Amino acid sequence: QVQLVESGGGLVQGGGSLRLSCAASGSIVSIHAMGWYRQAPGKQRELVAGITSGGSTNYADSAKGRFTISRDNAKNTVYLQMNSLKPEDTAVYYCNLDRVRYYLNSRYYTSLESWGQGTQVTVSS
Repeated sequence: QVQLVESGGGLVQGGGSLRLSCAASGSIVSIHAMGWYRQAPGKQRELVAGITSGGSTNYADSAKGRFTISRDNAKNTVYLQMNSLKPEDTAVYYCNLDRVRYYLNSRYYTSLESWGQGTQVTVSS
């Protein structure tokens, strides 16, 4: 069983910065990839940034040069540093974990995909 807790969302003026965090709890052995998605009202959920266990990163074009994803494997936490925020960045941001291996009741399990509860980011113009 893996639980994710997100934090760091809020209201910020255009040009400002926010840092999102997503911490996974449980007897986690490893996490393959971690990422951030967002969903604006009336739009589909989209990938913002991702990072593999080896540290390789990828970003949506809209995030390149402004957002930075990082992870702390010891803390099972992924971060998203968002700078130069724009009103179009307004959305609910969700963290996503891909292939989490964990230990429970003397057995190992793999959770293929885990989602956070979402955190609202609102950027005013």
